[in-house]
Parts: sequence; structure tokens; C-alpha cells
Amino acid sequence: MLTARQQAGEVRNDARQDARQDARSLLVEAAARDARGADERRRLDPQVAAAVVEAGFPRHFVPAKWGGTAGSFAQLLADASAVAEACAATGWCAALYAAHGRLAAYLPEQGQYDLWVHGPDARIAASIVPPQGRATAVAGGWRLDGEWRTASGVDHAEWVLVASWTPGRDGTREHRIFAVPRAELSVRDTWDSVGLRGTGSNSVVGDGIDVPAHRSFTLDALLRPLPDAARCHRVPYPMVAALIFAAPVLGAARAALRAWTAECVQEASRTPGQNLLLAGASARIHAARLLLEAAADRADRGEITPLAVAENRRDAATAAALCREAVDELFHASGMRGQSAGSPTQRAWRDVTTAAAHGALGLDGAADAYADAVLVSGGAR
Repeated sequence: MLTARQQAGEVRNDARQDARQDARSLLVEAAARDARGADERRRLDPQVAAAVVEAGFPRHFVPAKWGGTAGSFAQLLADASAVAEACAATGWCAALYAAHGRLAAYLPEQGQYDLWVHGPDARIAASIVPPQGRATAVAGGWRLDGEWRTASGVDHAEWVLVASWTPGRDGTREHRIFAVPRAELSVRDTWDSVGLRGTGSNSVVGDGIDVPAHRSFTLDALLRPLPDAARCHRVPYPMVAALIFAAPVLGAARAALRAWTAECVQEASRTPGQNLLLAGASARIHAARLLLEAAADRADRGEITPLAVAENRRDAATAAALCREAVDELFHASGMRGQSAGSPTQRAWRDVTTAAAHGALGLDGAADAYADAVLVSGGAR
């Protein structure tokens, strides 16, 4: 028998879950309505960006002490891919707002306070790989100058994480990350890509911006678990980075499959070739989903070992490649229907092609890391 307090707690949890599901459904609807508009204007609509907040993405990995969810990778995969199925650009920004909240949790305590003193829903954009701009040590912190490219969702962000090389110990250099208020940076309209056009992944420019030391940390900190933290903060960055980038690829691939089927396959005239393509593409996308779900479960509950980290990177990169291959075949079989500017199949093909080309999803690097881990651990599995 549950106590009255336990029952009340379950009711509150159910209510929060229902509210989150409702907010996600509203986001999916808003993103779907504006998918073409986002593609044409090259940024999210403000109402869609606000719906991303209402659906809980920016707070997804924010520590509970700041009011965040400290959530799971499986839930983020499900939510981000669902949004990306409606609009790849929105799903991409939603996934990255969540991911950047996780990165910001590695700031010193005062830095975290600066970001989340008013609540856990601050939208954080980022441009941290590769290091760009210039960082100069000054009393109490750093001074930043220069330009940082491809900060997805920056038009709607309150904060931006940027990275530069700084002097390290023993004559080495460090890849250092800085948290900067969006208002202190100017945005340069540089994002005019083939796909993911609606992400507004423009450049940010700074001129003599002072950043206190407590709003900075080095990239290598992401390799170490935060002490006494939730599971999502005990997982090393390489174990989950590719997984997060692959989530919107999966959703966009599902959208391509649905759009191609609606546009190109008619019951009265479908061909054996279309049947074969439909079956093969759907199988690839289904396999990609299974790979990503297994990687998310590994990140949420599995033993954290060098081999597990490499397996996650391998599986996410492979899943993205499977999606890209499937969507590429669908697009090239769409004929003139897929060539029109308003074709959802064409837009999904552009989005998947662009997203799957992200450096975090490179198969070569994932294969190298996996082979290294296998040789150290004593065998593949």
C-alpha cells in the first residue's frame, strides 16, 4: 500500500508528465506549421522558439538544484526526434539547447548561478568546436575578441558558449569554453546552407568582452564526471555528443519516408521498385532508431567504460549514415515531384544531408575510436 504522501507524489509526477506531453504536442504542431517558413527565413519563428522552452528542452539537462530536469538521454532522443519529424531545424535547435544546458553544468557554481538564477529555461547557443576567436588573460578572468561560427539558434538565445585556445600548464594550450550573455555579442548573418536552414546557425562576434573566471571551464572537464551529480552529468561528453546530434537526423529521416510515400507511391500505380525502396528505406531508418535507442540506454544505465563510449559513438555515426543513405535513395527516386521548391521530400533530404555531415557524426573518427577501444579491451562485442 502506498502512503498518502507517496500517492500525492505520484499524482504530481503524473500531472507534470501530462503537462510535458501536452507542451511537446503543441511544439510539434507549431513546428510543422512553420517548417517551410523557417526554411525560407533561415531562423525559427519566435513563437516556435518559445514553444521549445515550454516543452522543456532548455531545462532538460539542467541540474535539479537550479530547477532543471536532469533528464535522460532516452527521453531527449524520443522528444527531439519527434520534433525533428515535424521540422528538422526546430528539432536540431531543441536538441542543442538541451545539450548546451548540460555543458553549462560544468561551469563553477557562481557561473551556473549567473545562467540560471532566474530559472532553468535559459536558451543557450554554442560555438565551441573548433576553438575560434581570441582569449586574453586579464585580472579576474578573460577578454574575448573575434568571431565564432555556426551557433545554432543564437537569434533566440539568452547565453552563448564560445571557445578559444588559452595558455595551459607546461607550455601547452587549453581548449577553454566561456559563457557570454547573448546581449554582449553581435550576430553576423552568415548561415545560408543547403539544409537545416531554419536553425539560424549564424556567427557571433565579440569585441573586448570581459568574462569573469567563474564563467569558464576547459573542454577536458567534459571527460570527467561531475561529483555527486545526476546520471546525465556522470557520462563523458564523447559518449553522448554524437547521440544528441543524431536524434534530429532520425526524425528528419522519418519525415522523408512519410513525405516520399505520400508524394510518390499511389496504390493504383505503384511498382515493384517502389515497394522494394519503401521496404529498404524503412528498414534502414528502423535500424537507425534501434541503434540510437540502445546508445541512449547505454548512456542512461550502462557501465561507463572506454569501449562503451566508443560503441555509442560508433552506433550514432552508423545510425546517421543509415538515415542519410535511406533518404538519399528516396529523394533520387522522387522524380519531378521531389524537385519542386515546396516538396517536403526535398526539404527533408537537404536537412538530413546537412545534419548527417556534422563532424560529430563522422564514421572515420568513430571507427578509429572504436578500433582503439577494442584493442585495449581485448575484443569486440
